[in-house]
Amino acid sequence: MVFKGPFGRGNVLTLDAAAKRRTGLRALDIEALRAYWTAQRAGGDVPRRADIDPRKIAALLPDVFVAERIAPGLARMRVAGLHLSDLMGMEVRGMPISALIEPGDRDQLADLLVDLFDRPATLDLDLVSVGGLGRSQLHGRLILLPLRSDLGDISRALGCLVADDAPGRTPRRFFIKSCRIQPIGEMPLPATPAVMARQTARDAEHGPELKLARSERPYLRLVRQDGAA
Repeated sequence: MVFKGPFGRGNVLTLDAAAKRRTGLRALDIEALRAYWTAQRAGGDVPRRADIDPRKIAALLPDVFVAERIAPGLARMRVAGLHLSDLMGMEVRGMPISALIEPGDRDQLADLLVDLFDRPATLDLDLVSVGGLGRSQLHGRLILLPLRSDLGDISRALGCLVADDAPGRTPRRFFIKSCRIQPIGEMPLPATPAVMARQTARDAEHGPELKLARSERPYLRLVRQDGAA
């Protein structure tokens, strides 16, 4: 089914079985990236750009970029993987993140980027790109994780954009279907080896009920395009 406009305006979006499988597989990679970023949060703080070792995220490097805040609500890609250039059909280094988004949704992205750097918070966006002549409808996922610069200010971000199919005719730009915002202050702190050892002993003592209760704690807030929480 071809997508005719932004999500939430009477349109129905569908994913075929193959697309669902591809999206699911990349979700595992994305969660591994998020886990690596979380592990770099010394003392629960936002990691520094220098703390990110590309060798530790090799599986996602073609889809990863590092962005720099240049104004409120605006950030440009300083380093970007080859798959991002494939989506746009051109070199994306130096371009604003908003270049990946349809013009009608760029104000929403700008508001989200203020959350990213000022709260600070992590962003997890569900995206869709319109199908048409020479290209199929694409579903994508974009995550943005705040970073500190070498000066200590939160003005960098580690980003990753994955799509469920080949881009076809370029450039490909995306509508924002939904976004999950997770303030840093509401995130669990990365566990030290001592904490992990105590937690393992506690789980063994109390059984699976404790694990279930801990996993059900809601940390994410869903924000739809219409602004409803």
